[in-house]
Amino acid sequence: MQAATALNKDMSDDLIRHSVCSDDINVLTQIYEQDVNIAIWQRQLSTAVITDVENLLQTTSSLNKSAFIHAKTINEDIREALTLQSVGDAFIDYTAELVDIFCTLFELDEVGFRLRILDAPMCPRFHVDQVPCRLVTTFAGKGTQWLEHDKVNRNKLGHGSKGLEDGVSGLYAQRTDIKSMGTGDVALLKGETWMGNDLAGVVHRSPAYKAKQNRLLLTLDFLN
Repeated sequence: MQAATALNKDMSDDLIRHSVCSDDINVLTQIYEQDVNIAIWQRQLSTAVITDVENLLQTTSSLNKSAFIHAKTINEDIREALTLQSVGDAFIDYTAELVDIFCTLFELDEVGFRLRILDAPMCPRFHVDQVPCRLVTTFAGKGTQWLEHDKVNRNKLGHGSKGLEDGVSGLYAQRTDIKSMGTGDVALLKGETWMGNDLAGVVHRSPAYKAKQNRLLLTLDFLN
């Protein structure tokens, strides 16, 4: 299915969205299905990538790097963006692979790339993203948390939460409703601006921070 066609398909307002998870990379293509708002490729990081990640965290205390990565020069652009960091070849090649997957899946010539070391929750409250779709993966630390579409009371999002972050606000029924991605999982999160997905973007948040356990988080975004 062509990206332009899929993004412009009308989606029924009463359609219930759900998640799909698999250790097969092809699960990511299911993000184009009308009733899917999060697709998770359950992937294990290689020993070489884990070693590079550990070395990066040991040598870098602060990192918040954003860049534009072009589909034709992915590896070179990532190396240039991270030139001041101690990043190994295995990590570069792995992130380049993810960018290539994202560009290919959505027929993009360029993507927004952001790599961060987090020592506190970036987005601790449940929320939706005002984007068509975002790739999220955690290389170290806990993975992103999300709620299934049919478990969410959307009236309790944003101002409706009255400053509360958990079930006390009535956003969801039970703590067991909260699902978590694993370290290394690669997820596509469908947002509110995916055509026809109003009020159906996946509801998610950063995990609670654990002392002395920084997260290394990569996100990829559409540029328009």
